[in-house]
Amino acid sequence: MNEVGFDETIPILRIFSVEKAKEFYLDFLGFTLDWEHRFGDNFPLYMQISRGRLRIHLSEHHGDACPGSTIFVRMHGIEALQSELAAKNYRYLRPGVAQVPWNARMMEIADPFGNRIRFNEYDPSA
Repeated sequence: MNEVGFDETIPILRIFSVEKAKEFYLDFLGFTLDWEHRFGDNFPLYMQISRGRLRIHLSEHHGDACPGSTIFVRMHGIEALQSELAAKNYRYLRPGVAQVPWNARMMEIADPFGNRIRFNEYDPSA
C-alpha cells in the first residue's frame, strides 16, 4: 500500500507588472529570484521567488490565481524582519507588528496587486 505524503506547499500569487513585482518582492521584501518561465515571446511570465524556506510563485497568467489572495506564513524573527523592512524606507508601505488573539505576533503586508502575506510568529507570552 502506498502512503500519501505532502512535501511542500508553494502558493501562487497573481501579478500584473513584472517590474512592480520585482521591486516589491526582491528589492523590498528581500526575496531571491529563483527562475522565470515564458512559453514564448510576448507571453505572460511565471516565476519562483524564495527567501529561506519560503517559496512563492508569481504569475501573470490570468487563470493561475485570483487577485487579492492571502497567504499565511509561520515564521520566527518577525521583529527583525519588520526592522529590516522599515530601514528600507519603502515609499508605499510601512508595516508594523501587532499582537493577535491566536497567541502570535503578526505583520500583514499587501503587495501592489492586492495580495496579502500574513507573517506570523508564535508568542508564548501572550
